[in-house]
Amino acid sequence: MRQARIKIEGKRAVYHCMTRVVGGEFLLGEREKEILRKQLWNVAGFCGVEVLTYCLMSNHFHVLVRTPLESEIENMTDLELLRRAGKIYSADKVDFFKEMLSSEDESVSRNYRSNLKARMGDISLFMKELKQRFSIWFNRTRKKKRVGTLWAERFKSVLVEDDPFALMTVAAYIDLNSVRAGLVTDPSEYRFCGYGEAMAGSKSAKRGIRLLAGRRINMANALEQYRVVVFGKGYASKSANGKRAVDGDKAKKVLEQGGRVEMTEALRCRVRYFTDGAVIGSNEFVQSYFETNRANFGIKRRDGPRKLRGSDWGGLSCIRDLRNEVFS
Repeated sequence: MRQARIKIEGKRAVYHCMTRVVGGEFLLGEREKEILRKQLWNVAGFCGVEVLTYCLMSNHFHVLVRTPLESEIENMTDLELLRRAGKIYSADKVDFFKEMLSSEDESVSRNYRSNLKARMGDISLFMKELKQRFSIWFNRTRKKKRVGTLWAERFKSVLVEDDPFALMTVAAYIDLNSVRAGLVTDPSEYRFCGYGEAMAGSKSAKRGIRLLAGRRINMANALEQYRVVVFGKGYASKSANGKRAVDGDKAKKVLEQGGRVEMTEALRCRVRYFTDGAVIGSNEFVQSYFETNRANFGIKRRDGPRKLRGSDWGGLSCIRDLRNEVFS
């Protein structure tokens, strides 16, 4: 039986979403990642979600996004609606929408307006739109025409507290995917992630990094703060010889011996909390979600927060215990 999707309806919320290629096949090369990168930004622009960071790999991708208030969608002007439609539709299609929205038949304009708005703001609709659009492009561009699904079942999502420390911790985990895979030693060298794109000068990606640290902070300070989380204070890359500073087996051994892995090293492992923890944030944030959604949990459960194990995670908690290892 599928577990209910963890979501907060109608309010701003941040989600770490991850989805895999069917069968775990390595189907996404440089060209495919570039198209997916462009579609990610375009679909986000249409849906009205803020991309904080992302990472595109050969058989899966991660994205950290903030959804808008429901009222922002409801109160949207037709001019803004058409601007957003232009992110994913041709000029001819936008002109058609413009004609329909200004139709003298009020029922026609109302239906087109509500149908467009109904596809915006929600995290599930954003992921559906992105995955479907990329799948269509991918299948059409194969030398041997491809049919069928590209993605494996539903995407995973974790609700993340909209707090700078929680956001930067999860974002660093996402941006370090290429380091964990041994592709680079510094994520700024990987152009298919938010941090790498920001360091290359992309305004949209730089804005995402600034939003991690808070809207009031300037760009230079935001990048500096985020780099500290990614690398740790005084962290000099230990992997100049091509070897990662720590791996899952080493991390497990440290835990078995009763120790803890340094957070900057732990983030270079696959940490299952960030994909399977369901809700991540402070005790208060996790407890608040638990109390509001108590019906989704067993009747014997008394409270929500479960402490993240394996490292000093700065007070972060999750709502779902891990039955297996923290690191994989």
